[in-house]
Amino acid sequence: MVTLALSNLLGLIRDRFLTKNIATSDLDIYYASFKIPDLIFNLLILGAITSAFIPIFSDFISKDQKKEAYKVTSTLINIAVLSMMASTLLVIIFMPYLMPLVVPKFEQVRLHEAIKYGRLIMLTPIFFSVSYIFGGILNSYKRFISYSLAPIIYNCSIIIGAAFFGSKYGLIAVVYSVVIGSVLHMLIQLPGVVRLGFSYQLALDWKNKAIKRIIRLMIPRTIGMGVNQLMMVIYTAIASALTAGSIAAFELSNNIMTMPVVVFGTSFATAVFPTLTHNISKGDKKGFAFYLNRSIRSIAFLLIPSSIIFILLRAQIVRLILGSGKFGWDDTKKTALTLGLFSISLIAQGLIPILARAFYALKNTRTPMYISIVTAVISIVVAYPLARSLGVAGLALAFSIGSFINAGILLIYLRRIYPDIWDQKVLISYVKITIFSLVMGVFVWLTMHIVAGLVDMDRFIGVFEQTIISLIVGAVSLFGLSYIFNIEEMKWAVTRKINKN
Repeated sequence: MVTLALSNLLGLIRDRFLTKNIATSDLDIYYASFKIPDLIFNLLILGAITSAFIPIFSDFISKDQKKEAYKVTSTLINIAVLSMMASTLLVIIFMPYLMPLVVPKFEQVRLHEAIKYGRLIMLTPIFFSVSYIFGGILNSYKRFISYSLAPIIYNCSIIIGAAFFGSKYGLIAVVYSVVIGSVLHMLIQLPGVVRLGFSYQLALDWKNKAIKRIIRLMIPRTIGMGVNQLMMVIYTAIASALTAGSIAAFELSNNIMTMPVVVFGTSFATAVFPTLTHNISKGDKKGFAFYLNRSIRSIAFLLIPSSIIFILLRAQIVRLILGSGKFGWDDTKKTALTLGLFSISLIAQGLIPILARAFYALKNTRTPMYISIVTAVISIVVAYPLARSLGVAGLALAFSIGSFINAGILLIYLRRIYPDIWDQKVLISYVKITIFSLVMGVFVWLTMHIVAGLVDMDRFIGVFEQTIISLIVGAVSLFGLSYIFNIEEMKWAVTRKINKN
């Protein structure tokens, strides 16, 4: 959690340098350039690792079959690299025909730039393919340090490109730093994997039963992730028809919203996933439900208050993180409203990764796929009318609606398998945390308005003081209430001891 927090903090620093040195209209091009590479990588690689590779690799490790595990790993690396190299070549050739589908309303000059940068960024999935497989090995052994350092190194590379070369050379400097960062993302994890005994083999055993099983398991996850990525591509296409800077506003606010989701949601899902798979491998249904319920409650304690904070302080957060250089007041207002509507879904976004991984631990990748397809279709259907009435913020609202539907259906289907999941204790916990968070929100709102009359809100330091004081008051009120009413989730935050009784 700590390293993911640092990584996301660096991501916000990265965005600050981007908005300082690059105009938001050019950032539209930058973010559009990622859509096709991200789509290809998510389709071919990421789904296989999160849903199929880690459970099967963990099975080998639990049976003390390390040699076979690493042979399968080498085969998967070779298949991934060959697949990505072939895909990269094809996409580079056909990029002039693909990019207009992503940004149909771009004028010719901006479209040409997006094609050029998109071709360069297509190199990154080759390195990410190997890097994420390394991460899967580290996760299976519950070694999270070097895995979590990888995105930190990646963001540092982009920060250097944006801060030192962006103002002079423009977007091309940032794009090159993205490619360099993807290489470093892979290399930082290599020593940790080697220490665990991994030795690369020039193997390409397509007939291996484990490889066939990985491919079988990954197909539903790949479809589900593909639908979600396609949804984001369609959102980008809709945003390209709105005012200049709309794509940038959507991506920048999404990046800010992602920080608490990754730190408080994805980190729990990543850390508990090997434990869930291990419990299922042993047939320990009680342990599976215990760790899942505990994670669900912990996520609520962290993300429901975060949602309230982000909604109330949305403008201040955007001004502090992005409000400099070429990022003007109109950009701030547009991004703040988008962030506010994104933030509604923080708890849903935090629950989706862990609920989906619960299915993956059960080696069920089909159910999350079907749910992803349904919710993506709903999100796309409501996105266009909401964007017409609310602008780019309407896309954030559509995204939030889809997130709640996704989390809700995942939970309903999971409870059909294990009724002990989301029991009465979890429900009571969520009600208490929501009430305490709303009370905290009242204290934050009052503090915001009191401090606003005491400081100069036209200066960075005034906005900073208002934000920090409001956050302190919010934290004190939340933890004070939690202490008075003996909320278990707060105790879990400060102890490593786990009592399963």
